[in-house]
Amino acid sequence: MKLVWIFLFCATAALAQTEDTPVELTGTLAKVRAASAITIAYRESSVPFSYLSARNEPIGYSIELCKKLAEAIGEAVGREVALKWLAVTSETRIEAIASGKADVECGSTTNNLERQKQVAFSPVIFVSGTKLLVKRGSPIRSYRNLAGKTVVVTAGTTNEKAMQEIGRRFKVDFKLVTARDHAESYAQLESGNADAFATDDVLLYGLVAQHKAQKQYQVVGEFLSYDPYGIMFRKGDAQLAEVVKRAFHDLAEDGEIERQYKRWFLQRLPGGQSLDLPMSPQLETLIRAMAAKPE
Repeated sequence: MKLVWIFLFCATAALAQTEDTPVELTGTLAKVRAASAITIAYRESSVPFSYLSARNEPIGYSIELCKKLAEAIGEAVGREVALKWLAVTSETRIEAIASGKADVECGSTTNNLERQKQVAFSPVIFVSGTKLLVKRGSPIRSYRNLAGKTVVVTAGTTNEKAMQEIGRRFKVDFKLVTARDHAESYAQLESGNADAFATDDVLLYGLVAQHKAQKQYQVVGEFLSYDPYGIMFRKGDAQLAEVVKRAFHDLAEDGEIERQYKRWFLQRLPGGQSLDLPMSPQLETLIRAMAAKPE
């Protein structure tokens, strides 16, 4: 019996010592603590996820969720962290995270298997898919009407690959051109240089609302891709991955994700327009799963 008590005492003492010893920070958390700052990559025209306000400040649904994530990261490293901002495009966003130029990317980025080879993702914050934006009165109603037409996509997006696949699979001969960002793609359609703009439907609705152009443009066709959005961060960073997982569990459990959704998709945007886009049953299910007790 004496030996048992000695063993229990030693085991308890060792456990207490382990619990009192601070965990050594690694990867992004160590970087953030050392700098007392986190660098957030953002998009300039991904309405209403991540875009510039009239004061040229990053705003949007993804931005607000990332600010909450930054608070959680600050708690994890034991200090308040300043927010630094880095503008990225569809083509530069993955490299910005992988190279360490930015610590998280808060935009409208699809989480897919190809990208998971280079970066990691938060739980899904939105579900979208490729559709077409055309001028009202256009004969284009779906991809079947694109033969002989010019379609613009934003370079480096999943929509670009989706449209290439649509053309190949269904033998639809259209010209595919690229623009630097969503604002430039919209401008190509507006100027008449493109007959249709293909990107995620929610971004099309956002751009039309931002330009107050509901009477001039319409989103048409069926979904041409499946695009679940997530917040990007560096791959292979176990400590940060755990903080991200816990943070989004807390945001879902507390109802913050739903509050931010209502703010950016059901209420008026800073420009005065509203998307009036209720949350899909699919996203509701994903948020409920996110709110479940983490493993």
